[in-house]
Amino acid sequence: MSVKRTVAVGISAAVAASVVSATAAPAAQASPCNALGPVGHDVGSTGSAASSRIGMGSLDFGSYSAPGKKPQLPLKKLRGGPSQTVEWVTGPLSPNRTDKRFSITATDVGVPWDNGRGQVLMAFGDTWGKCNGALVWRHNTMLRANGNSDLSKGITFPNARPGNNRSGASVTAAHPTFAQPITNGVGVKNIEIGRIPTAGISIGGVQYLSFMSIIRWGAAGRWETNFSAIAVSRDNGQTWTVDNNTIRSRYELNIPGVPQTNTGQGRFQVGAFLRRGPWVYQYGTPNGRYGALFLSRVPASRILDMNAYQYYRGGGQWSGYSGDAVKIAQEPIAEISVRFNKYLNRFVMLGSRKGSITMRTATKPEGPWSGPRVIVPASQISKLYAPYIWPRETGSSLYYVASRWDDYNVMLIRTDLSSFR
Repeated sequence: MSVKRTVAVGISAAVAASVVSATAAPAAQASPCNALGPVGHDVGSTGSAASSRIGMGSLDFGSYSAPGKKPQLPLKKLRGGPSQTVEWVTGPLSPNRTDKRFSITATDVGVPWDNGRGQVLMAFGDTWGKCNGALVWRHNTMLRANGNSDLSKGITFPNARPGNNRSGASVTAAHPTFAQPITNGVGVKNIEIGRIPTAGISIGGVQYLSFMSIIRWGAAGRWETNFSAIAVSRDNGQTWTVDNNTIRSRYELNIPGVPQTNTGQGRFQVGAFLRRGPWVYQYGTPNGRYGALFLSRVPASRILDMNAYQYYRGGGQWSGYSGDAVKIAQEPIAEISVRFNKYLNRFVMLGSRKGSITMRTATKPEGPWSGPRVIVPASQISKLYAPYIWPRETGSSLYYVASRWDDYNVMLIRTDLSSFR
C-alpha cells in the first residue's frame, strides 16, 4: 500500500510514515513457502481475537496440539430442533484432511461463493499450517470446492496442482500442498496486522472478494479496521489484486472528491454481497460484532466504481451519499450472509449472537427484516460465529458453514426450513 493511498483513505500522515519506516526495516522475514513474500512466522504480531489471542504468550492454534491446549475435537451433534451438523470442513478431523492436503490446520470464516464455472470458492481468514516442518501463519487463503458436492455428505475439494486454476488451491511447484494467501497485509503491529475476507461474488467470470484491514484486535468480538476493500481475480482465484479505488475508510475524514472517505463508509467495514437482477447489494456493519446493519447497492458492471454506489436511506429511497445510509437492522449485528431462498420465497439472512446462529427473513433486500430466530443454540454448540450460506439452491435444507472459536476451524451445518414456511 503506498503512502499516498494510505493518506488518501484517511489514515494520518504520522501513521503512513510509520508504515514506510516499518516496512523498510528488515524485521519481516520472507517465508520459503509463501510466493507473495513476507508472512507471519512472527505469530506474536497478530493476536487475532477469533483465534484465542494467538501469539499472546500462548500457542493456542485451535487444532494445533500444544501443551495444555485442546486440539480440534470431534464434531458435536445437535439434539432436536431444525439443525444438524454435517462435518468439519477444515482441520485434521475433517474428511478433507486440509492439514495434509493444503497446510490448513486451523482457520476460520470460510466465505463461499459460486464462481460461475461449476465451483464454489471459499476464502478463509487467519490460517495456520505446516510448511518445511514449521508452523506458518497466513493472513488468509482460499480453496476451490466441487460445486456439485453432495452436501448431505459434506463439502469436497479436488487436490491442489501447481499452475492449475481449477484445482483445489493455488500452490507452487516447490510447495504443492501449501495453499497460498490471497493478499498479504503490511504485518506491522498497530498499523495493519491482518486482512480478513468477509464476502465474495463472481461477475462475468471475474471474482471479487471484500475484505477488512485489521489495525488491532480487542476483546472477543471487538476489533478495529483501517478500511475495507475489494480484491479482484481474473484467473479463478489463482492470483489477486487489491483495487485501491474500492477502499472504504473507517476514518471518515470527508476529503473533497474522495468518496471513500465520506461519512458513512465506516459503516461498511464487514460486508456481505447479494446479486439481484442488475444490482449487487452490499450489506455492511462497522468494526466488530456490535454495530447495526446498513445497505448499499451498485450496478454489477460497476462494482469497482465507488461513485456508482447508492445507499439505502429508508422508505424505499436511495442516495448517492454514504452518510445517508440508515440502519436496516438494529445492533448488535455480527458477520452475516444473505441469499434469496426459493423454498421460503424469502431473502434469508444468517448471523450470530452470543455464540448462537440466528436467521432472519424478508421479502425485499432492504427489509423490513424479521427478528432473529435461533437455529443453532449456543447451549448445544458454543462459540459459533461467521455463518455463511452455501451459494447454490438446496431445496428445503439450508446448508451453511460456521466457525467455532475453541476448535478454530470451519464446520458445515444443515437446517430444515419446513417449519419456517
